[in-house]
Amino acid sequence: MLSRLLLTLFVLWVSALGGYWLGGMKGILWATNAALLGLLVRDYFSAHKLAVWLRKGEPLAVIEMDGFWGELVDRVRRGFKNRSQLAEQHQNRLKDFLSAIQASPNGVLLLDEEGRIEWCNQTAALHLGLDDKRDVGQHIVNLVRDPLFTRYVAQGDYQKEVVIEGRTNSLSQQLKLQVQLHPYGDNKKLVLTRDDTARAKADQMRRDFVANVSHEIRTPLTVLAGFVETLQSLPLKRDERKKYLDLMAVQATRMQGLVSDLLTLSQLEGSPPPPASEAVDLKPLMAQVKSDAIALSALHGTDGQAMHTFHFDWPERLHIGGSRAEIHSAVSNLVNNAVRYTPAHGVIDVLWKVGPEGQALFSVKDNGVGIAAEHLPRLSERFYRVDRSRSRESGGTGLGLAITKHIVQRHGGSFQVESEVGEGSCFSLLFPASRVKFESPEADKTPEWIEVTA
Repeated sequence: MLSRLLLTLFVLWVSALGGYWLGGMKGILWATNAALLGLLVRDYFSAHKLAVWLRKGEPLAVIEMDGFWGELVDRVRRGFKNRSQLAEQHQNRLKDFLSAIQASPNGVLLLDEEGRIEWCNQTAALHLGLDDKRDVGQHIVNLVRDPLFTRYVAQGDYQKEVVIEGRTNSLSQQLKLQVQLHPYGDNKKLVLTRDDTARAKADQMRRDFVANVSHEIRTPLTVLAGFVETLQSLPLKRDERKKYLDLMAVQATRMQGLVSDLLTLSQLEGSPPPPASEAVDLKPLMAQVKSDAIALSALHGTDGQAMHTFHFDWPERLHIGGSRAEIHSAVSNLVNNAVRYTPAHGVIDVLWKVGPEGQALFSVKDNGVGIAAEHLPRLSERFYRVDRSRSRESGGTGLGLAITKHIVQRHGGSFQVESEVGEGSCFSLLFPASRVKFESPEADKTPEWIEVTA
């Protein structure tokens, strides 16, 4: 500004000198007026050029101006540049914030004062069956028509969440959502959704487990209590007393088996997986399983003879890395189940074989009545029974397959079932190649191991 003032005074002084030299005092007046008019015209064109530059909306574009106006242009350009950088920083922060919300496992919706959707992330769109672009501006109650949610929105008390049914493409599994509204700003609302399916399923499994255990224990306890009352109140003959005591022993054994299986499951779930370095020789293990299966079959036969035909086969020197007790339990569960549920004179094939990639497959195949397809996915659930009355008559606790599946998974393998009504069933355990080894035939007291390649 000082330089501008000095320049103006200098121009007026020079003009006054020139005017005095040309016309005296009158010349001074005309000369200074002409100089001021020239300065005003020059400033007018500079201001017009500046206004055009600003109207074009390109404040960062290069414009050549000098003097006071050039300095003003530079200051304006620096101001716009700083403002643009600040706006870009805010925009980048907003993008990062929205990206973080998009990556959240929880759904997020923003509602305006009227309850219309302003924005939602993809998780919320999946949870509630929305389109994150098409449904913007729509009222949330018109899109989420669950009566519980409608009542929750209308009541205005959002201190607790509400659990509603979510949208899913699965016909077999329902999605449970926890939804909660949080007022913010000028009567706007933040909606948070969370997939609660796993917790709801766990709670249901826990309730079913407690109910099933209670039912399984209550039945033999009721029988025992009835027999005890009978023995206490009625004078019975010796053979009658023995009969009742034998029946009581059966129910007590049944409860002992149930408690034993429950303890086994608890121990399996609470302990680390068995190391693969502890090799289990299948030859003595399968010999014991075979002997137990024949004895179990003979219990239901006549004259102490097995009522089933067995075919046992396993490779020589085959070992599985893991826990012998657990592998024996898993294998014997499958074989004993085949004996219990295969009719008399049925054929049971028990086979170990090594796959092309070195994995070991144990299978138990029978030619019994088979299992309907709708039961197959749930066979390994605790206490799940295809035929409850038949299972209890056979002495099963409903936990054998759950134990078997848990054991093979602890060994890194998988549990498989194939069955067809009227054609029989095939239960299989697949152990990974990392746990499958053959004992070298040249091994002495300290066996060497060779990896399976075929």
